[in-house]
Amino acid sequence: MLKIGVLGVGHLGKIHLGLLLQLTDIFEVVGFYDIDPLASSAVEKDFKVKAFSSVTELIQAVDCLDIVTPTLNHFVVAAESLRNRKHIFIEKPLSETMEEARILVQLANEASVVVQIGHVERFNPAFQAALPFLNNPMFIETHRLAQFNPRGTDVPVVLDLMIHDIDVILSIVKSNVKKIAASGVAIVSDSHDITNARIEFENGCVANLTASRISLKNMRKSRFFQKDAYVGVDFLNKTLEVVRMQDLDGEADPFDLIMDLGENKSKKKILIDKPELAATNAILEELKAFAFSINNKVPAKVTIEDGFNAMDVAYKIIEKLKDNSIN
Repeated sequence: MLKIGVLGVGHLGKIHLGLLLQLTDIFEVVGFYDIDPLASSAVEKDFKVKAFSSVTELIQAVDCLDIVTPTLNHFVVAAESLRNRKHIFIEKPLSETMEEARILVQLANEASVVVQIGHVERFNPAFQAALPFLNNPMFIETHRLAQFNPRGTDVPVVLDLMIHDIDVILSIVKSNVKKIAASGVAIVSDSHDITNARIEFENGCVANLTASRISLKNMRKSRFFQKDAYVGVDFLNKTLEVVRMQDLDGEADPFDLIMDLGENKSKKKILIDKPELAATNAILEELKAFAFSINNKVPAKVTIEDGFNAMDVAYKIIEKLKDNSIN
C-alpha cells in the first residue's frame, strides 16, 4: 500500500483526491496540503482527510505525492519532493520555465524515483483504442476548443490546452521536430487565447494544431492520416473512427464501398470501423498507472522526459507567437 499525499486541492486537486480515496487497494491517502486555509478546512471536513500544515510535513509523511498545484508552484514543491526521494505525479505542464524543467529532470534522475506527468489524454479510452491502428501518420490535424473559463488563464493557451495535443503527437511521431510556425491572438486575457501551430518533423510528417479557450462550444478532436488509412479520435466524446482502404480482391459485394482510382489502378475497398469503447475515467487510469510503475519499478507511462519534450515544443511555439501575434 502506497502512502500518498495531495498537494493542492483546487478544482482539479479535489477530483484527484476523490479518485485516490476510491483506490483503497492501491493507495492510503495520508492527507493533503493547500496554501488556502479556508479551502483546506472545507476539504478536510468534506473528504474526511487530514490537512497538513506545510508542504514539508506532508512530504515527510508519504511515499509519493500527487502535485495538483498551479503551474507556477510546481517547481518548488516538486524539487523538494524529489530531494526527499519521493515518487511524484505532477500535473501538466511540468513547470513554469524550461530552466525549472531541466532542473527537475536532473533531480528525478538523481533520486531514481518514478515521475509521471499528468498528460491525461494518453489514458483517454478513444486514444488507447486508436493506438493499434496508428502506423506512421504523415499528416495530423488537431482541434482543442474550450468555452471560456478563468481557470488556466495564468498561462498561454499553448500551455493550458495545446500541450495535450503536443504530447499525444510526440508520443506517436517518432521523429525530431524540424520546423515550427505559429500565430495567435490574445482576446480576453493577457496571453494568447487562440493559437494555431504547424509542426514539421524530419521524417516528413506535418502536424497542424489549433487551440482556443474562447470557443462557443467544446471540441477535442485529432485526425491522423497515413498510408491507406484515416484515424479520427474524439477525446471529448470518447469515440473512435477508423477508415481503411485495401485492394479489392475479386468482385465487389453490392454493399461494399469502392474507390475507383482510375485507369490502370487497382480499385480500393473502403472499410469503416467505429468500435464500441469501454467507459473509463482517464484520471483514475493514470493514477493506477502511477502506482503500477512504482510497485513494479518500471518507468512511468508518461515520463518526466515526455513532459520536458512537450514543454520544449510548447515554448518554441510561444517564441514563434511573439513574432507573429495579432494584437
